[in-house]
Amino acid sequence: MREMSIGATLDPEHSAEFALAPMHVVHLGFVPYARALELQRTVARARISGEIAHDVLLLLEHPPVVTLGRSSKAQNLVASPALLAARGVELFEAERGGDVTFHGPGQLVGYPIVNLRGHKQDLHWYLRQVEAVLMHALSAIGIPSERSEGRTGVWTEHGDKIASIGVHARDWVTWHGFALNVSTDLSYFDLMVPCGLAGVTMTSVAREPRLSPHRSASSSLARPLRSSRARSRRCYRRPSRAHRTDPLALYFGSCSPSPPRP
Repeated sequence: MREMSIGATLDPEHSAEFALAPMHVVHLGFVPYARALELQRTVARARISGEIAHDVLLLLEHPPVVTLGRSSKAQNLVASPALLAARGVELFEAERGGDVTFHGPGQLVGYPIVNLRGHKQDLHWYLRQVEAVLMHALSAIGIPSERSEGRTGVWTEHGDKIASIGVHARDWVTWHGFALNVSTDLSYFDLMVPCGLAGVTMTSVAREPRLSPHRSASSSLARPLRSSRARSRRCYRRPSRAHRTDPLALYFGSCSPSPPRP
């Protein structure tokens, strides 16, 4: 299998089993979409070649951007280019599976770059694990969630969509990933038919009642993706000139186990 895009519904009976190997969890902060896409592709190539020995999870936010997956239909982008520009929203085509979606401030975006040869060479199984991790993270902060039969992503128990998933893979190494609405301005989703699902209502962590309001979504999300703290490396980007020209400097010289000071 050389290359594939996926956006399929998965069996809810499977749990997050792909957290059995070491993983670099990298907190990038606020990153323009084009730069993050270049970084994903660079890290994926390095993962395919073996230059990076372990799986990687990039956690970040984007400025407002609409992305079109390989299954996108023109009618699902309701807004004109002029309207997108007026609202300061960029537009990109991406190689991921799925239809049209929005990324922006207040959204936790995760790009797992995972070599499935070290886990299970089954992209449907992999998507099942991503959904399970998101559901686990939401449960940890007091928000019950579930799958919706025949659809990709994660929904609240009231039937509103809170997280979207669309991935791409080459040589069994994945990139692209998921977007969890935390405090997202949901009006941006009015610019489109989200994920091509007519009538879907988007929601966010901020909008949902929470049983555990003091736990963060990002920390709850990263935990089930790692088998143990001893077997993972948590990194925070330290801005540097090297990183601007060489994204791999993120791992070889610009990585810190603690957040950078203001």
